[in-house]
Amino acid sequence: MPTRASLEGNRYLQPVAHRVLAPELWRFTRRSVPRGVALGMVTGILFPVAQIVLSAVFALPFRANIPTAAATTFITNPLTTPPLWVAGYWIGKTVLRLDQAVPGDPIARTVADNTDWLHWLWAGAIPATIVGLTIITIVLAVAGYALTALGWRLWIAHRWRNRHDRPDPVGA
Repeated sequence: MPTRASLEGNRYLQPVAHRVLAPELWRFTRRSVPRGVALGMVTGILFPVAQIVLSAVFALPFRANIPTAAATTFITNPLTTPPLWVAGYWIGKTVLRLDQAVPGDPIARTVADNTDWLHWLWAGAIPATIVGLTIITIVLAVAGYALTALGWRLWIAHRWRNRHDRPDPVGA
C-alpha cells in the first residue's frame, strides 16, 4: 500500500493531489469505513481488472476510506472468483428465467437446444452473469456496510465499557 508521503511526491498525481490526499479519505471513521467496505465490494465484484485503482477513484466522490475500499476488493481472488461467477450465472438465469420455455421464437431456451456456442454465450450466459453479479454485488455491499457499521458500534461500546471498568490509576 502506498504511503501518503509517496503519493505526495508522485508527479502524476500533482493535479489531483489535493483531492486524493484529503485527510478524511485516509482516516478511519464510523462513516467512511462502512462506505469503503461497500465500495470495495462493488469494485471488487463488478470490475475484473484495476479494482484497487477504481476503488480509490470512486472513494473520492463518496468520501469513503481509501485503504478500506482498496483492501475490500480482495474479496475476489483466484479462489473466490470462479464460484462467484457461477453463482452469478445461476442467479441471473433464475431471475431472467432463461430455462423457461418461451412461446414463439425465443433467443435461447436452454444450453442443450443451442448448437451455436457463441450464440448461447452472447444471448444467455453473459446477460445472466451480469444480472446475477449485480444482484450479488448489491446484497454483499449492503450487508458489508451494515455489518461494518454494526461492528464499529459494538467495538466503540466495548471500549466505553472497558474505560469505565478500569480502576483509576491516579485516585485510590
